[in-house]
Amino acid sequence: MTTELFDRLGRLALASMFIAAVPGKISDFAGTVAGIASKGVPEPVASLLLAGAIAFLVLGSILLVFGRTTRIGAALLLIFLVPTTLLFHAFPPDSGLIRNVTFAGALLLAITRPRLSRP
Repeated sequence: MTTELFDRLGRLALASMFIAAVPGKISDFAGTVAGIASKGVPEPVASLLLAGAIAFLVLGSILLVFGRTTRIGAALLLIFLVPTTLLFHAFPPDSGLIRNVTFAGALLLAITRPRLSRP
């Protein structure tokens, strides 16, 4: 019981960063697209990437926290996180780089850890 509770709380804590990013991306969709485009991505492609990112953030977070498919949720979030980190935080390196590498490590643990046995 305690292990399952801590497991769920850990997954909720991990997903919280991704969940918190969604409202800003939706409410300032055009501004976020402009930010992506400023990195050299054509604007129509940036719009599609942002829509996909929002979908991955929402679905990945839900699956990570609530689903029996937590590995898929963690993988979706990792697929979002890696290119985002490379595009926005790696060149030049900033504080987001270390934060995102840390989250990537946690997501990798969520993907590779053994599944908890459910009664």
